[in-house]
Amino acid sequence: MLLDTVLGWFSTDMGIDLGTCTTLVCVRDKGIVLNEPSVVAVRKGTNIVLNGGEAVGLVAREMLGKTPGSISAIRPLKDGVISDFEITEAMLGYFIRKVHGRGGLVRPRVVIAVPSGITAVERRAVIDSAERAGARRVYLVDEPMAAGIGAGLPITDPTASMIVDIGGGTTEVAIMSLADIATSESIRIGGDDMDEAVISHLKKTYNLLIGEARAEKVKIQVGSAAALEEELTMEIAGRDTISGLPRKIVITSEEIRESLRDPIAAIIETVTQTLEKAEPELAADLIDNGIHLCGGGSLLRGMDTVLANATGLRVETVDDPLSSVARGTSVYLENLELWKDTMDHNHYGWE
Repeated sequence: MLLDTVLGWFSTDMGIDLGTCTTLVCVRDKGIVLNEPSVVAVRKGTNIVLNGGEAVGLVAREMLGKTPGSISAIRPLKDGVISDFEITEAMLGYFIRKVHGRGGLVRPRVVIAVPSGITAVERRAVIDSAERAGARRVYLVDEPMAAGIGAGLPITDPTASMIVDIGGGTTEVAIMSLADIATSESIRIGGDDMDEAVISHLKKTYNLLIGEARAEKVKIQVGSAAALEEELTMEIAGRDTISGLPRKIVITSEEIRESLRDPIAAIIETVTQTLEKAEPELAADLIDNGIHLCGGGSLLRGMDTVLANATGLRVETVDDPLSSVARGTSVYLENLELWKDTMDHNHYGWE
């Protein structure tokens, strides 16, 4: 393994949080060096990425929902797993090149965080895509582990740490102890489902059609999981389904909260199920240690309150909840030599 260490001097090894909505890349000693949407713009009906392979991330997101007939903006990951291989590969390749630069002589080693609930085949797909996109070695780490490490929880200690990571496509709930996951649940429900719920509510109630980008704005501006001290309102524009013309309406935080009820209930149920499966000793630890929330969904107003009410435990949102998984992957990178043995079983014996 000396060779690997020497090669490491010549390559920029990186940790990647490959998310349904956003991809973050972390490099040792530099922190997060890339934070872009997981979107790729291609020529319609092909897998040819526009702008000579550069229409990825921020550039491509600008095009989401606004593309002319000849271009499609694609999100190659759905519910935290790869739904389109070639495009994921193109996207990873672009991000790896962007971070690694043309200067690196040696291909980088890459640590990628993946949802804990994905199958061996889906894991293999991530490894293959990353290798073809230019990685020398690929290590997979479970997202909740990475989130716990990134949030600075004592996950290597013999005490229970519980993380609830609400992403765009999946929600990961895990109780960790002694550097391993003791019990976990992963559901394919996250921020995207909240956006969908907002879209269908406006369509049903007001015959108003809006796109994903605007639905997300509504969720961020007036969305909530628990009653607010001061309820909010906002104006939203879209297309009237009956007249077919653009129209603007005013909506309230109460009705948006009502529309978000189902996805939020599913997340709460996943948290309580995970607690029910926990060993009694670990469950007892959580009375002191509480639950830690991270991921984009943790930013929804009142999310911590509804979880605390449902479990009776203290719930706190970690610092900088959007980047905890990415920060965790970079800690993994720093300790690769130490932890490689625990991670190689993620290879399922494949090299």
